[in-house]
Amino acid sequence: MLIVMKSEAAQNDVERVKEKVRSLGFVPHEIPGAQRVAIGITGNKGGLDPNLFLSMNGVQDAVSVSKPFKLVSREVKQEDTVIDVGADRIGGRELTVIAGPCSVESRQQILETAEILRDMGVRFLRGGAFKPRTSPYAFQGLKIEGLEFLKEAAERTGLHVVTEVKDTETIAAVSECSDILQVGARNMYNFSLLERLGELRKPVLLKRSFAATVEELLMAAEYLASRGNYNIILCERGIRTYETYTRNTLDLNAVPLLKSLSHLPVFVDPSHGTGRWDLITPMALAAVVAGADGVIVEVHPDPAAALSDGFQSLRPDKFRTLLARLQELAPFAGRQLTLAPSFKISATN
Repeated sequence: MLIVMKSEAAQNDVERVKEKVRSLGFVPHEIPGAQRVAIGITGNKGGLDPNLFLSMNGVQDAVSVSKPFKLVSREVKQEDTVIDVGADRIGGRELTVIAGPCSVESRQQILETAEILRDMGVRFLRGGAFKPRTSPYAFQGLKIEGLEFLKEAAERTGLHVVTEVKDTETIAAVSECSDILQVGARNMYNFSLLERLGELRKPVLLKRSFAATVEELLMAAEYLASRGNYNIILCERGIRTYETYTRNTLDLNAVPLLKSLSHLPVFVDPSHGTGRWDLITPMALAAVVAGADGVIVEVHPDPAAALSDGFQSLRPDKFRTLLARLQELAPFAGRQLTLAPSFKISATN
C-alpha cells in the first residue's frame, strides 16, 4: 500500500502515519516527491484497509500497489527520480555519459584516461579496481592499489568515480574512493551485498544479470530501496542468447519497459551489450532514442594492449565521435548532454 500525504502535511503528520504502520507490524518507507511525500508500506502479505489511514491528519489517499517491486515502482512515485552526485545530476532531462577503461591497469593508464575524458567534458570516470572474472587466472584488477589510482585521478580532474564493489568485505574501501558503486551482472543476485549497499545510501549502478528478467532486476533494486537507498541507477548491459556474433544481446526493449514500470533512471552499457567496439556507437545512439538516461562506455587509450575487454573499448578519437553524435541527437530525444560548459565537441576521427 502507498499512503499519499497532502502537500501541506506537516512532518508530525508523516511521523504519525509511520508510527501507525509500525504498530500494525509493517515497515514504513518515506518517499519524498516533487509535490508531496508518500509512505510506502512493506512487510504485509495481504491487502490493507485504506480506512486505517484515510482519517488521519495530512493523509490525502491510500492506494494499493500491485507490483511486487513496491518502492521502485512507478505506482509509488509518478515523477522520475533524479540523483545528485556532487554538482551533477543523473536522470530527468540530463543525458549522462560514464566512460573509462574496463580495468585500472596502472597509475599512468588511469590518469591519462581521466585527463582525456575531462578535456572532452565527461564528468564520470569508470574503472574496475576489483574485477570478478569468469576465469580465476584472468586479470583480477589492482584491487586497493587500483582504488588509490582512481582516487588520485578524481582529485586531479574533478571527475566522479564509478567502480565495482564485488563483495561485502571490500565495501568500505571501495565506498571511500567511489561516488557511484557499481553492482556487476554477476552480483545482481548477491542479496547480502545489496542489503549492505542499501544501508550505505550511496548511489548504486545496478547492472542486469545476463540471465535476469526485467522483474528480477527490479526486485534486486527493491532490496536496495527496502534498506533506505533510493539512489539507484538501473543498467541494461545485454542478456545471454543463442547469438554468437556478439558477446550478449543488448535488450533495448528493456529501456522503455523499465521507464514505464519504475521511476528510477535507466542506463545502457553498449560495450558489454555487444562486445564489439564497432557496435558501441550505433547501439548507444539507439539507447538514447529508446529513452535511456545515460550510457556507460568502455574507453581505453590503447585497446590492443588492454588487460581486459580491449575488444569492446573505444579509442579516444572514436569516443570523441560518439560524444559528438550523442550531443547532436540528445535534443531530438528531449535531452541535453551533461558536459563541461567550457568544452565544445567537434567530431573528428
